[in-house]
Amino acid sequence: MEKENKTVKKVEDLNVYNRARILTKSIYEITRTGAFSKDFGLRDQIRRASVSIMSNIAEGFERGGKAEFIMFLYIAKGSCGEVRAQLQVALDQNYLEQAAYQNFYDQCNLINGMIANFISYLKQSPYQGIKYKQSQPLPPKP
Repeated sequence: MEKENKTVKKVEDLNVYNRARILTKSIYEITRTGAFSKDFGLRDQIRRASVSIMSNIAEGFERGGKAEFIMFLYIAKGSCGEVRAQLQVALDQNYLEQAAYQNFYDQCNLINGMIANFISYLKQSPYQGIKYKQSQPLPPKP
């Protein structure tokens, strides 16, 4: 994972959030095509799950406290697992070619790992959150 040498001031400064955004955009694109677009249940569920990843990262960040942020990161991590499961259903239904499936699956695994690393980082960090007077903005990762 690339190192950032800047202070994080908004959720859009987080690489993990931007990766989740790219995944969501790609999920929307693939679910607009072919038989996938006609399976309304799976299409809508995988879209909601991918949106949930980035939404929970954003909501946790905006809550302003470390413990809440970590909790929402765990929820985002769970949504990554949900997207992977739905990708497997899409593969089994021949809505995705194996190469596309693997690309999406790898993106989910990367994001999942980034979230796990971020949780570990936050747990060890003295950062408490912006809602605490003594706390400063999230420091850059070492």
